[in-house]
Amino acid sequence: MACDNIVRHQLVDLDGVKVFYREAGPQDAPAILLPHGYPCSSYEFRGFMPLMADRWRLLAPDFPGCGYSDTPHDFTYNFDGYADFLERFADRLGINRFALYLHDFGSQIGLRLAIRRPERITALIIQNGDIYADQLGPKYASLQKYFRNPTPEGRASLGEAVSEEGFRDEFLNDVRPELARRIPPDLWKLHWSLMTPRRREIAIDVIAGLKDNLAWFPRYQAYLHEHLPPTLIVWGPQDGYMPEGSARAYFRDLPRAELHLLDGGHWLLETNLFEVVALSRDFLLRIE
Repeated sequence: MACDNIVRHQLVDLDGVKVFYREAGPQDAPAILLPHGYPCSSYEFRGFMPLMADRWRLLAPDFPGCGYSDTPHDFTYNFDGYADFLERFADRLGINRFALYLHDFGSQIGLRLAIRRPERITALIIQNGDIYADQLGPKYASLQKYFRNPTPEGRASLGEAVSEEGFRDEFLNDVRPELARRIPPDLWKLHWSLMTPRRREIAIDVIAGLKDNLAWFPRYQAYLHEHLPPTLIVWGPQDGYMPEGSARAYFRDLPRAELHLLDGGHWLLETNLFEVVALSRDFLLRIE
């Protein structure tokens, strides 16, 4: 198989919506679909993709309303809408079966797609993506307070996090100072620069909608328990939202999963890229 480690930056028209995506690897290689997290875009996979592209075809889209994709007015900006988008994107790019790299809210979006189409999923790589309500970290406290009493004042407080400083806090999270120095300010500077008033309202809606997503946690767990997809878990426990317990909880439904706790936090591809790549390569080669 020819080596093709160049990341290509592309646009596709998906039902009238301009979608930006990053692609690397040969067209006929086993595919990896990479849905991004919040408050990010396909940019989070910029380092991972070229290091995997000799053996796999990697596809990382920007969700509508994120990154360099359009922000259509008639799109459903919730987890079901994003999962539908991800399925249509995979169909359009011609990948019928694929591994999923699940991170942050991309975890729940990817798992909703897996629930719809379990026959398409070859494997999971899970990296700091929470689906166990009893293992949520202390940073969820303010969200859970709002969920219990969703007042206009509470929604306004959610909006305070949709700011450049709020984005900075999301990316730095709880990592130690020496690890924080590995996380480039480009992350919050870039993604804040792409924010518009419309996108800001969408982001607040998505955050508020996490309450409904929590109700889906048993469905995600049931999918894993029933289908037992081959799974690698790579986790940064220095994460105020998703600490070590959030990772270990996956063993309840995936007793054969492979877990690696790394010296990092929520954004391992910034601080522990080469470790994640080595573990991912070894895992995927063993299951092919």
